[in-house]
Amino acid sequence: MDLLMIIGLAAATLTTTAFLPQMFKTWQTKSAKDISFVMLITFITGVFLWLIYGIYLQALPIILANGITLFFNLIILWLKIKYR
Repeated sequence: MDLLMIIGLAAATLTTTAFLPQMFKTWQTKSAKDISFVMLITFITGVFLWLIYGIYLQALPIILANGITLFFNLIILWLKIKYR
């Protein structure tokens, strides 16, 4: 594994795990009122496009980061809808 791949995987890990506190807080408090619906939809769309791009390039860090981030943000979207 080369240095560039390690940097990519480290970046993927940090940016992906950044959503865990928000997801857990929303789940625990059962409140998503402070999360912007428009921001969430825009972000999910962007992450989905990054995932497609990563698949096209066969770039593991991009695929992993955006696949997992998409999953976490779909959970947050589900919580946003559930706890209106």
